[in-house]
Amino acid sequence: MKRLMTIGLIVAAAGLLIVEELSAQASTNQTVTVSVGEVYKIAVSGNPGALSITEGVAGLNQLTSVSDNSTTYGITQNVANTVKISAQLSAALPAGFTLRLQLASTKGTSAGLVDISSGSSVDVVTAIARGADANQTVSYTFSATADAGTLAPTVRTVTLTLTN
Repeated sequence: MKRLMTIGLIVAAAGLLIVEELSAQASTNQTVTVSVGEVYKIAVSGNPGALSITEGVAGLNQLTSVSDNSTTYGITQNVANTVKISAQLSAALPAGFTLRLQLASTKGTSAGLVDISSGSSVDVVTAIARGADANQTVSYTFSATADAGTLAPTVRTVTLTLTN
């Protein structure tokens, strides 16, 4: 009986050693550095249709303007509430021909329908809050006066710039 008890104690002690080894732990540490840089992203859904004036009213110098609002734009920015979008036509239009642009915005203040005919940079949305603004309407209106004459199909590039 003494011998059975001794064997039992030895088995129990061995079991404790095994459990202790199984529950032994080791740990280490890692240092992780994270950051987010300034993000300025702007994209458009495509190009507007051709803007061709073919109508006027007898006795009026101002011809019937044409518009297109078939495209959209989206932005993402994480910088500040002072971010803006400016627009610039690649080259000025001749006198008597006017191209206007309007960008809708839920994150900033739209300047409304802005004349971009001169080829100079013009602010079209200001005070844009941090975040994203998607599927916002881009509207173009083209007008001309009768005394300006005709204009053969003319291609211009409009550059939209998101900046602080």
